[in-house]
Amino acid sequence: MRYQTYALHNFRKIPQIERLSEEDLLNIEVVGNVLPFKTNNYVVDELIDWDNFREDPMFILNFPQKDMLFREDFNRMAELILSGADKGVIRREANIIREKLNPHPAGQLEYNVPELNGEKLNGVQHKYRETMLFFPSQGQTCHAYCTFCFRWPQFTNMDSELKFSMKEADSIVGYLKEHTEITDLLITGGDPMVMKAKTFDTYISKIIEANIEHLKTIRIGSKSLSFWPYRFLTDADADEMLSIFKRITKAGKSLSFMAHFNHPQELSTDAVKQAIRRIRSTGAIIRTQSPVLNHINASSTIWADMWRKQVELGMVPYYMFIARDTGAQDYFGIPVVRAWKIFQKAYTQVSGIARTVRGPSMSCTPGKIRVIGVTEIKGEKIIALEFIQGRNSDWAARPFFAKYDCQAQWIDDLYPAFGGGDFFYEEELAEMLLK
Repeated sequence: MRYQTYALHNFRKIPQIERLSEEDLLNIEVVGNVLPFKTNNYVVDELIDWDNFREDPMFILNFPQKDMLFREDFNRMAELILSGADKGVIRREANIIREKLNPHPAGQLEYNVPELNGEKLNGVQHKYRETMLFFPSQGQTCHAYCTFCFRWPQFTNMDSELKFSMKEADSIVGYLKEHTEITDLLITGGDPMVMKAKTFDTYISKIIEANIEHLKTIRIGSKSLSFWPYRFLTDADADEMLSIFKRITKAGKSLSFMAHFNHPQELSTDAVKQAIRRIRSTGAIIRTQSPVLNHINASSTIWADMWRKQVELGMVPYYMFIARDTGAQDYFGIPVVRAWKIFQKAYTQVSGIARTVRGPSMSCTPGKIRVIGVTEIKGEKIIALEFIQGRNSDWAARPFFAKYDCQAQWIDDLYPAFGGGDFFYEEELAEMLLK
């Protein structure tokens, strides 16, 4: 299949788009001028149920919806577009709205960018001791954009400082050699699988040839299995990309392909099943993750079905996340208590082999905080939490407790139980962030 993208400039040419009203089309255009919008012919032709597009999870996952913006912001953008305002005026207004949407949550711009020889590595994040994230500059797009994306500023025309990217593989190798505590390198984006195999190989060859003994695992964060499985089937360099995967595993490194699946529908096509088989044949392990999202997968039945299908296809369920406090969180987000109930009920419906999954988890400023559950201690209803990862690794696996709040959607909305002033980590975190 030949890859064909659709965005604001040409989405009206999608054959199935005639099913939409002029109001629907305007909604897409208004929201798509603020939040990134791109889809492709595989998503359009093989994943979306156009007979039920208004409720279809794949349509909502790819096509901007009116309620993703606050009403006053939507109305302001609609007014400008309908009046034929200059593109520069529309862009300036879009940027004003974007600034309200917390473009870089969890302090990733301020606190997670490390230095090498006194220079900031703007394509790197090193938040957790053992894991380094690398954003290759050639991978700063995707085959299609998720409407919930927490890295959405990378796909807009906002200030380039809000983008994570770096061209030089030498700096990556230098930083890895200097930091022997790092065992895992996560190559992410965007989506590194949009890169040509030859470009991707440039980075991988440098890393493998450097013979960094303490680096045990290379991870690839990608949505390509869901949005363009033909990357591993019929793209001109599909075989070349898979041979790079084999070279990583033959070099003695564990290769984890971190696949993003948000709904069982994404696991239904012959193309995705074939692509999964081909990736697994290289020795790579495919681990799966997704946020729990209102309007898309906020159902224990959906999650249990998705985990079962992933296991059947030889993948390992890894994470359920809570929607980050950025972008269209008001549209997609659900309270942490509801997220836990969905997780718990789904967990009870699957066998132990699917219970590798962890969650629901918030990737927030102090670290990855998991909601263990809701319980009662000495007559007080509380939410039990723990760190999966923390800025201080000693925080991991330490349970702590928050007052019960059925409306709270993020750690910042929660308060310590039992009359405590602060959560146990807050004083140390404040000191860490001042350094």
